[in-house]
Amino acid sequence: MASVAAEPIRVVLLADPFLAARADDFVCRLWEHPSIELLAVYCQGSGAGPLARLRDLWRRRGPLGLVIALTEAGVGAGRMVFRPGRHRRRREALSFIQVVPDLHAAEMIEKVRRLDPDLGLIYGGPILKPELFEIPSFGTLGIHHGRLPDYRGKKTTFWEMYNGESVAGITIQSIEAGIDTGRAIARATVPIGRKSYSRVWRDVQSAGVDLFIKVVLRTAADRPEFVDGQGQEVGPGKPGRLCRDPTLAQLLRFWLKRLPGRYRRTSGAA
Repeated sequence: MASVAAEPIRVVLLADPFLAARADDFVCRLWEHPSIELLAVYCQGSGAGPLARLRDLWRRRGPLGLVIALTEAGVGAGRMVFRPGRHRRRREALSFIQVVPDLHAAEMIEKVRRLDPDLGLIYGGPILKPELFEIPSFGTLGIHHGRLPDYRGKKTTFWEMYNGESVAGITIQSIEAGIDTGRAIARATVPIGRKSYSRVWRDVQSAGVDLFIKVVLRTAADRPEFVDGQGQEVGPGKPGRLCRDPTLAQLLRFWLKRLPGRYRRTSGAA
């Protein structure tokens, strides 16, 4: 169990306009931990509230956004009914989030500078410029769902599965100029096997939140930087090809490749 630091580490979190469920969990755990002082959570977007969330999902995901919105509503309702105490604490933590139109606006940069954070954190946020990510005393860290340096860019968990990897990766990295070009601070993996994409993605997000919290606490305890779980230095490595959104043909090929194994397993159990 991690020891409580004498002085809480002061952090500011920068994120997407609307946080996914696991990012919500990350905010709550930062907010509740005695060794962490969450100074602010800024999300770059055009508005807050359910309608703004729905517009954002539709813009990014199209009709699939409606399915995601309904799923999120169901999960929220379940928490409210079955875990009311946790739901209240969650709402209190998430009320901390502020939606701003531009994280790089001069007034925002000055606001972050006045907070004087020890550490900056990014969870799915836009690409930051040095005038923002260099403000915190200990720099800024981000979470990347994918093994670096081999899987940079978008939809990396999909591409790890598409390419037949045995594990899907998570990397906590320092933020530098460019896309996924920073030094790896810590790494973790989850097994893929014959799991569905949605199951692997849930496992990756859950393990990622745990790993990110551990790195923040390690920084708070003033332990050596740039060290992974085995105590070995983690170098930046040679950057791999930048991953992009899969085409429809690639999506179909992916599901067809994975169907036979699931079908054989189901048939054999009958």
